[in-house]
Amino acid sequence: MDALAGVTVDFPAGRFAAIMGPSGSGKSTLMHILAGLDQPTSGSVRLDGVELSGLDDRELTNLRRDRIGFIFQTFNLLPVLDAEENILLPLSIAGREVDRPWFDQLVETVGIGDRLDHRPAELSGGQQQRVAVARALISRPAVVFADEPSGNLDSKASGDVLGLLRHAVDDFSQTVVMVTHDAHAASFADRLLVLADGRIVHDGEAHTAESALDLMKDIG
Repeated sequence: MDALAGVTVDFPAGRFAAIMGPSGSGKSTLMHILAGLDQPTSGSVRLDGVELSGLDDRELTNLRRDRIGFIFQTFNLLPVLDAEENILLPLSIAGREVDRPWFDQLVETVGIGDRLDHRPAELSGGQQQRVAVARALISRPAVVFADEPSGNLDSKASGDVLGLLRHAVDDFSQTVVMVTHDAHAASFADRLLVLADGRIVHDGEAHTAESALDLMKDIG
């Protein structure tokens, strides 16, 4: 059975899309293919005007570094670096100059100005995910992929991080594509896609958490 079957979808710039679906529905596979982490067995993927299938490993790595931001459920911060160094890591790896006004704006937006010299072990889960959000945005990527970004957080920290993603879309014109199993998280998005058995079974405006839950019940 195909992990994805005949999926055709596009994600307009400056919008916030949530992808939901039962376990095994293909949502993580879709995100990995969109982000150039996995290769589709057929079809094509274009990101920011670039056809991914024609890129070699090095070109894919550079594209992910320069044009994609990632936010993971497990934060994925480097424990030996402090918060500021973690945020700036994508620029350090790329050998790019730091746009200090943009850095300062991000730090103020995510609210960790008093924690920049703290290492991840000295931060709460919510603070670590705030650092991860700033790291994803620092290079002004074409798209941010968020994989269960609130999955390891309590309800307040979860709401704060999802609010930051919403803010990035509304105020920074960021494009965000988020995989989630959480109907509350999906309600922060503009658009909700639901996958089942490798196919898109719903694609429409995101509304309330209750309506997302109803959709999932209808499918499940």
